[in-house]
Amino acid sequence: MARAYAELLVGAGVERGLIGPGEAGRIWDRHLLNCAVLAELIPVRCKLADLGSGAGLPGLVLAMLLPSADVVLVEPMARRTTFLLECVSALGLGNVEVKRGRAEDYVGCLEADVVTARAVAGLGRLAVMAAGLARPGGLVLAMKGATAARELSEARPVLDRLGATDVEVVQAGSGVGGLASGRATVVRFRTSDAAPVVGSGSPGRRRQPGQRSRAR
Repeated sequence: MARAYAELLVGAGVERGLIGPGEAGRIWDRHLLNCAVLAELIPVRCKLADLGSGAGLPGLVLAMLLPSADVVLVEPMARRTTFLLECVSALGLGNVEVKRGRAEDYVGCLEADVVTARAVAGLGRLAVMAAGLARPGGLVLAMKGATAARELSEARPVLDRLGATDVEVVQAGSGVGGLASGRATVVRFRTSDAAPVVGSGSPGRRRQPGQRSRAR
């Protein structure tokens, strides 16, 4: 299944601009293995929301590795959601749902146990968006690589306002096959047990399920 997904990425993914042409030769070490190690930080059975899924990294990789998890891929761009739906069908992933929209469109609707994100936004903004998709006390895993410590330092005021707990930078994986790409640097935290944040701005009141953000 992983090989089939890799072929989709380097084929239709590159043709449609979801993956850069220069990434095709390193799709395994830089992308698939880098995402795969995140699974060790996630409960086997959970509801997982992948924020800004793009080409499905890490959401589709985690869905393959965690078949008992219910995975929701949240992506606002039509061409990306079309690709994700095609991948889900081609790979026969019955534990995946694709939702087109922004994070703030689903505040109060998903309440995921775990929220993941890779290359989506700066940590401060990402933390607000992720908190709106997670259940109270839910786990957020933001893949950040070499920028993790700096972004965490800059985002501390936002995380404090959110009431985030257990905030830390962690390493997932030990370097699969001796590859540095087999490791992932992740900012991990838990959302507040109180009412979460709405939208992508300042902390506020939770919207009711189905209530959309106001157009700007």
